[in-house]
Amino acid sequence: MRIQRQVVDYALRRKSLLADVYAGRVAVAEVCDANPYLLRAAKFHGRGSEVTCPICRKEQLTLVSWVYGDGLGQTAGSARTPEELARLADTKEEFSVHVVEVCRSCHWNHLVQSYVLGTDPAPRRGRSGANRENRPGSGRRSAAE
Repeated sequence: MRIQRQVVDYALRRKSLLADVYAGRVAVAEVCDANPYLLRAAKFHGRGSEVTCPICRKEQLTLVSWVYGDGLGQTAGSARTPEELARLADTKEEFSVHVVEVCRSCHWNHLVQSYVLGTDPAPRRGRSGANRENRPGSGRRSAAE
């Protein structure tokens, strides 16, 4: 699999949110709001982690990787296993991966990381050097002519 690029870690945001929950400034119901689609994705596409849920402390969190990108077609916006991510990284142009941790017991969920995978996009053909419209035989004349 290609190397992850443009990695963003949301650990500080997570730490701040948890501090607010523990201090009572944010209700538990506000952070334990995973929708059924995310919970289903955690069950079928997620991978286990060693981190215990910071809210209920009953079970280990599940990491779910979501993919987004113009070149993915119908795959965009769906959860993918690590094996599927490896295949996509080798065959598709750049796409984003968003990793969400989710507790299947209390429904805690939080974005923990995002990064870019995939092949480098094909270079766009642009103008290089002189202005093409003013080249001899281009059918256009410059102001000096």
